[in-house]
Amino acid sequence: MKNVLVTGANGQLARCIQDLAPNIEGVNFIFATKQILDISNKQLVFDYFSNKSFDYCINTAAYTNVEQAEKDAENAFNINAEGAKNIAEACSANNTTLIHISTDYVFDGEKESPYTETDATNPINVYGASKLKGEMYVQTGCMQHYIIRTSWLYSQYGHNFLNTILKHAKAGNPLTITTEQTGTPTNANDLAALTVEIIKNDPKKYGVYHFSNAGKATWYDFAKEILIQHSHFDTSNLAKTEHYPTFAKRPKYSILSTSKLQNTFKSPLTNWKESLKNNLN
Repeated sequence: MKNVLVTGANGQLARCIQDLAPNIEGVNFIFATKQILDISNKQLVFDYFSNKSFDYCINTAAYTNVEQAEKDAENAFNINAEGAKNIAEACSANNTTLIHISTDYVFDGEKESPYTETDATNPINVYGASKLKGEMYVQTGCMQHYIIRTSWLYSQYGHNFLNTILKHAKAGNPLTITTEQTGTPTNANDLAALTVEIIKNDPKKYGVYHFSNAGKATWYDFAKEILIQHSHFDTSNLAKTEHYPTFAKRPKYSILSTSKLQNTFKSPLTNWKESLKNNLN
C-alpha cells in the first residue's frame, strides 16, 4: 500500500484528486488542509512527516490569487517559495517522492511558440516569481521530484474562470473578456488523473514537465465556449476587448509544449473544448 500526502486539500486540484481516490487500488491518500498542515511553517511540516510515513507527496498548496499577490508579496513567497522548500526538504529527509504543481506564469509570454521545459524563465508578476523560486527550492531540496507546470486551471470546485463565468451568466450580467492573452484552459480533473497515474506506475523519471489540455484559446474564446456548451446560456451578453486592465501583468502567450510529458508517460491529451464538455456534463 502506497501512502500519499496531498497538501492544500481544500483547493480545486486536491478536491479533484479526492474524487478519484476511492477507486485507486493500493494507494492510501491523506488529505491535509492548511489548518492541519501550513506548509510555510517548517517545524510543523517536519513534525507532520516524522509522525507518518509517506511514499509520495502531491503539493497542491499554493497562493494562487495573482492580483492580490502584487500587494501581498511576502505571503505569496512564504507559501509558494518557502512552503515548497519546507515540503521538499521534508520529502528528502523521509525518502518521499514529491510531485509539485507549478505554473505557466514562470514565463514572460514573449515567445510565439509553445514553451518547452528548457526555455528560459522570466516571470513578470509576483505570483510567477514566487512559484519559480518554489521550483528552484524543489530542484535543490529533493532529488526525487516531479515539477508539473500547468496552465489556466479550472474545475467544478472553488474560485476559477469557469465558475466565475457561470456565476455572471446565471445573474444575466454583461461580460467583457480579453483577447489579449493566449493559453490553454486545463481541466483540473485531467491533471488529477495524471498525478494518480504517475503514482500508480512509479516511473522514477524525475524532472520538470508541462501538462495542459490540447489546443489554444484566449480568455474570450474560453468564455464563449463555456456559454455555448452550457445549454441555458447564449452569447448575447458576451463582448470582447483587446485589453482588460489588471493590477498584475500577465504573459500574453503561455501555451505549454507537452511533448516531453506525452513521450515519457505515454499520456494522451484531451482537447480543451472536449475536456470542458466533460466537466460541464
